[in-house]
Amino acid sequence: MKDIPNISFESQDDLNDFEILKISEIFERISKKPDHDPCKPHRINFFALLIITEGSGTHQVDLEHYSVGKGSLLKIAKNQIHAFQKNLNYNGHLVIFTEDFVVKRFSRSTIDYTTHLYNYYLSTPLIENEKYGASFLKEISDELNTVSHVQKEIIAKLLEVFLLRLEQQNHKLVSLNSKPVHLTIFNQFKSSVENFYTQTRNVKDYAEKLQISPKHLNNIVREITLNSAKSFIDHYVILEAKRAILLNNYSIKEVAFSLGFDELTNFTKFFKKHTAVSPKEFKSSL
Repeated sequence: MKDIPNISFESQDDLNDFEILKISEIFERISKKPDHDPCKPHRINFFALLIITEGSGTHQVDLEHYSVGKGSLLKIAKNQIHAFQKNLNYNGHLVIFTEDFVVKRFSRSTIDYTTHLYNYYLSTPLIENEKYGASFLKEISDELNTVSHVQKEIIAKLLEVFLLRLEQQNHKLVSLNSKPVHLTIFNQFKSSVENFYTQTRNVKDYAEKLQISPKHLNNIVREITLNSAKSFIDHYVILEAKRAILLNNYSIKEVAFSLGFDELTNFTKFFKKHTAVSPKEFKSSL
């Protein structure tokens, strides 16, 4: 939704697609260029790892508030919405990197595992009692202070190893045995849903975009998420609807039209079918 700020990657160093910031630096940078309020929900077009090193508090990811403290790590995926709490009582670092950074510098197998790690449909973003954050931050900081023609490659490998360790620690994901080609198709499907959900909620349309049969697409999505392709699409639409109702000053009718529904009654039926309450009831309960 357009009222939710979309934040692009803007690095102030030579890496262009990777950066690590102290939380205090984030607020200081934004104070100099106030393009959004970090304490209000905003959508990011990159990947992020929030590593808490001391203190405690909460952090919002996609309308959910997570309690965090020393040793906590939050995974925030591209296109997710998050927000810092006001009057922070914790310190830490935010590691941010782009999809291009991953594609260009990670191995194929690591990209598949990274997909598992950042798939917010399969796992909670919170990892508690994270064991490797402190050593990772030190290694990255040391490397950033070193002038080297292979600096980018070393940083990429450090991040790659760290993500693999997170995957190892967060190994309960259901899709670890999925075929690489299926993961690729699933990622393409997920990206298409994120881009075209206001235009179509029809599985057949997405299958045509991927040049596969609806049955094959459904089998792949079910293999990875344990739910049908239609359930996946509807879940994403409901998530966007909740975001819009909660975070924007739109009327329910405006939300319905912005999501691609021709009639308010159709949106109300759809929303109530998937949440057991009407959009109006959901809004009034907030």
